[in-house]
Amino acid sequence: MKKIYVIRHCEADGQPPESKLTVNGLKQALELSEFFSEMKIDRIISSPYKRAIDSIDPLAKRLNIEIELDRKLTERILSTRNLPDWLEKLRTTFNIMELKFEGGECSQAAMERIVEVAEEIFNGEKENTIIVTHGNLMSLLLKYYKNDFGFDDWKKLSNPDVFLLRNENNEVTFERVWK
Repeated sequence: MKKIYVIRHCEADGQPPESKLTVNGLKQALELSEFFSEMKIDRIISSPYKRAIDSIDPLAKRLNIEIELDRKLTERILSTRNLPDWLEKLRTTFNIMELKFEGGECSQAAMERIVEVAEEIFNGEKENTIIVTHGNLMSLLLKYYKNDFGFDDWKKLSNPDVFLLRNENNEVTFERVWK
């Protein structure tokens, strides 16, 4: 049975790719390392954003596993314009998957790129893989495997958060495993 641990990055001080973890986020990264310390992990793949890499770096060092970077795991851009009602617009994109705002990416396209990563892992040789990504993208992956995962579930995610996806006999199920 193949397993993918999908991690939402730890608490960060912003949204740009270079945003750093907060002091609390650095503590959370150590907690993540401890959380996975007894688990067999074969591979770690991360968004190239600094906050994602820094969230998993303590574990990668502990396990002596190189972090592979994959641009398909970067956060989805809702729009390049400032949207005062961005939260309501984001809610709508969970229901209208092809909806796209100026300079942004629709939910369907974002979903397809993270699902591509997950399917490559499930079809690969490694048994236990960690992927580190961002909240919206994580939600879209979970929605792909269980269509009723939506906006309200996204709002309940924590920083960090961890879901375990299992592929058994070509059926993917998931559960939240973070405390």
